[in-house]
Amino acid sequence: MEQKRLDDSLLRNSDWKNWGTYVSDRQWATVREDYGGEPWTYFPHDHARSRAYRWSEDSIGGFCNRFQNICLGLAFWNEKDPIIKERFFGLGGPEGNHGEDVKEHYFYLDNTPTHSYAKMLYKYPMNEYPYSDLVSTNAQRGKQDPEYEIEDTGIFDKDEYFDCYIEYAKGDQEDDILCKVTVHNRSTDREATIHVLPHLWYRNTWSWGYSDRRPYIHRHTHNQLVSEEVHIGKRYYIVETSDAAAATGKKEDINYLFTENDTNTQRLFNYPNSSPYVKDGINNSVVNGWKDCVNEKSGTKVAAHCKKLLGPGESYTVKIRFSPTEFQEQEAFTSFDSIFTKREQEADEFYDNVFKANQSGIDGMSEDLKRIQRQSLAGLLWTKQYYHFGVDMWARGDPAHPREKPVTRNNHWDHFYANDVISMPDKWEFPFLAAWDLAFQMIPMMLLDIEWTKRQLILITREWYSHSSGALCAYEWDFGDVNPPVHAWATLEVYKHIEKTTGVKDIEFLEQIFHKLLLNFTWWVNKKDIKGNNIFEGGFLGLDNIGVFDRSTPLKDGAKLQQADGTSWMAFYSANMLKISLILARERNSYESIATKFLEHFISIAKSITSKTGLWSNEDGFFFDSIISPGSHQHQLKVYSFVGLIPLFAAEILDYDTLQALPKFKERLDWFVKYRPNLVKNIAPFTALGQNKSRLLSIVNREKLELILKKMLDEDWFLSENGIRSLSKHHKDHPFTFAEMDACVGYVPGESDVHIMGSNSNWRGPVWFAVNYLMIQSLRTYHEYYGDEFQIEYPTNSGNLVTLDIVADDISKRLISIFQENQDGTRKFAGGKPIFAKKHWKDHILFNEYFHGDSGAGLGASHQTGWTALVAKLINEIKK
Repeated sequence: MEQKRLDDSLLRNSDWKNWGTYVSDRQWATVREDYGGEPWTYFPHDHARSRAYRWSEDSIGGFCNRFQNICLGLAFWNEKDPIIKERFFGLGGPEGNHGEDVKEHYFYLDNTPTHSYAKMLYKYPMNEYPYSDLVSTNAQRGKQDPEYEIEDTGIFDKDEYFDCYIEYAKGDQEDDILCKVTVHNRSTDREATIHVLPHLWYRNTWSWGYSDRRPYIHRHTHNQLVSEEVHIGKRYYIVETSDAAAATGKKEDINYLFTENDTNTQRLFNYPNSSPYVKDGINNSVVNGWKDCVNEKSGTKVAAHCKKLLGPGESYTVKIRFSPTEFQEQEAFTSFDSIFTKREQEADEFYDNVFKANQSGIDGMSEDLKRIQRQSLAGLLWTKQYYHFGVDMWARGDPAHPREKPVTRNNHWDHFYANDVISMPDKWEFPFLAAWDLAFQMIPMMLLDIEWTKRQLILITREWYSHSSGALCAYEWDFGDVNPPVHAWATLEVYKHIEKTTGVKDIEFLEQIFHKLLLNFTWWVNKKDIKGNNIFEGGFLGLDNIGVFDRSTPLKDGAKLQQADGTSWMAFYSANMLKISLILARERNSYESIATKFLEHFISIAKSITSKTGLWSNEDGFFFDSIISPGSHQHQLKVYSFVGLIPLFAAEILDYDTLQALPKFKERLDWFVKYRPNLVKNIAPFTALGQNKSRLLSIVNREKLELILKKMLDEDWFLSENGIRSLSKHHKDHPFTFAEMDACVGYVPGESDVHIMGSNSNWRGPVWFAVNYLMIQSLRTYHEYYGDEFQIEYPTNSGNLVTLDIVADDISKRLISIFQENQDGTRKFAGGKPIFAKKHWKDHILFNEYFHGDSGAGLGASHQTGWTALVAKLINEIKK
């Protein structure tokens, strides 16, 4: 049935994706809400409950329509906290010893592509939430210290907490929304009161000076509310609890608290409110008992106040229905439970079919592997978010709130305007568009929803997202920054997946993105190859602190940084564009000459990076960044990092059938080998036929490949039990020093110990899924060409010779093992913390931003299911 909903959406017979789990986990302290110059301080967490957001909303377990006209969300109160738990708490960037960090435990457990069923879990302490302890203790810790997490406070030690399950289901109509909140007292010996506060509110569109038209929510019948807004019309909202008196059969009267989604200017700015009903009115009513801050009739924000004393092990359920259909109150929940049961069954059936349709590897997959796949993909769907941001409007300010000072951030991107649901890296720590993350996110997403995957990739190349110069937007903090060019690769992967699973050659999709990427490729060639010698700069390229210094910062005295990864990414880009050109050329002859153009680019880049004056070191058998000083003096920065492994990504198979079908391209390929041998002598030979008469397009020839792999597959260098490290462990005892800048790079397997790029991520030792995934795919490409004849010692110095496909499978298994349950009930991502081995914790998995290079413990953003959901794809790909 879920597949039918997807089919109906594709055919525009219905719009099942109009409503979904699209509400951000954090809107405060984002660039788009910053009108003062520093997001973390201009709009801190303490303001969030009282201050109306300009661009979009946040909540715990939120649900909204595509344009977020109205939102559903949850809040809780334990009668101990100074505020209701209306949104997740975490440290701002300057507060954390390793940057921003959410300090809550919540898990995305299930979701379907149409959000016909979704489930998450929030673990809410019974005792007072340790806000001040988390802030002050982290403030006392330095870069060398671990982060102080909520479980470290001891608040969960005695199981004195509530498990708050939030579930959504859709009725037979696409916009009939059902929500069920089930709270369990997990204590074995303590009773405690829980307040459950289902919220319904309109996004504030009336305070900015464009229109003062205000939608409404008001009481309609005894327990039923009605809301109306010009874009979505009338809708009805009703709440019921499991506390209905069983003995009498009477329904419990629901206490609705109405207020307005307006800023409390009195609290924040000491400026009188125009109305007593403001955004934090519900909080003040519940926590402080104030009577004049809410009303019983109407507003733009409302909460149902449900309260229950729970004994040890007891549970409490609150049911919500939000529908375009008016119900007789006694009938609103008649079919409620059966709808949830049906949607859960349909979700199970959908995922069973997804795994069968996409699986080419493991047979008889264990329940634990299924759990890992299901939760990783659920998190991927939960991190879809309504994203609203217009740079020009933001920079000028609104008629009611014009800016007093000009802004410089994103000042060349005033054309950028987003009003879409977009896949986010992490809806709390990175609740904003991040273009290269999104490309990786679409690889597991294509297992679930091809239509949405294609739309996301197309969206990034739209003219209101990309720059007129051809640059693609990077991320909200700086749209003009440079990320690795991976969109051609992602597009190609999606195209191949569609062809493999459906037999359809989606040429229109491929062609549509290819035309836009032609502009982007030209931008790279013109803007990031300063000297025109096919050696590229790019800045940090998403690898944050991997270098000796911030690679986005200009060097002194006219020196230039030549980047092995930037240059390799461009070779990778050229190879992807070449492959797309060849696919298009087999359908449309005019693309054959464009394919030749990308062949020339690839050869030129490969020659430059491997030449004596390039970035390859014959002495070390590795690629390095280098600094070129005035006078062309070259100094290689001999850091053994993923920068030197990325050249392996630039590998593409030219199959025999394609070359036979495109004789002009084959003729040009052979011409290079015959008449320009100096250009191709250091790279993979085009004339040498591999498996099935294929040819290999690669920066590295066999000799270089073996030299690099010897280091990469050495457990004392790059290979860990959990994948490929971002920096060689060799630097633990042999740190690289750069005297000219008094800088040093040492192996740091965990959190960053230096302040580069905000210091909230680390590429100096941890394992990152995105680049590991690309490496695995590259190894499979080399195996496709060389076949079983190419064998390498794995691990290095083990004496065990294996083929490259076996290496790829084993690295995949090492990555997957991060999430698998061990015999003692623990999982590596949990970092050995006992709480994650407990009964109500052990089956709930976090998909972190990156992982400790030695232990596999999860680090960075705790819900970056975006690209870490690649684990779902890896599970499908490995062999028995």
